Amino acid sequence: MMKSLLLVMGLVETATGLGLLASPPLVASLLLGAKLEGAVASVVARVCGTALLSLGIACFLAREGPHISAATGLIIAMLVYNILVTGLLAYSVFGLGLMGIALWPAIAAHAALAIGCFAGVFYGDRTPDHS
Repeated sequence: MMKSLLLVMGLVETATGLGLLASPPLVASLLLGAKLEGAVASVVARVCGTALLSLGIACFLAREGPHISAATGLIIAMLVYNILVTGLLAYSVFGLGLMGIALWPAIAAHAALAIGCFAGVFYGDRTPDHS
């Protein structure tokens, strides 16, 4: 039962996330019956899509049970999230010309978190925590 639920949630969240990443106006129109307009709305919708995609990945990885720890699955999902958000925010500067006072610190923070997640997944402690 649990694996089936995680599979369904993974499929739904991944599909919605990919849809928001690929075409935020289409998904907004289908879900909300309204237009999604402007560069800012598009960036925010894509960040939401990235979050949903990451949730979908976490659900898929959680289905693996004892083959992958919950922490590792979450770190992999957050790695994907932080890489994509770093790229989206950088694109909002260089591709869309957007600039807020917190944008560069947010880009730096997500890049640092992505590096930390990468290190955690590929070089982290492989012993179980029994505390």
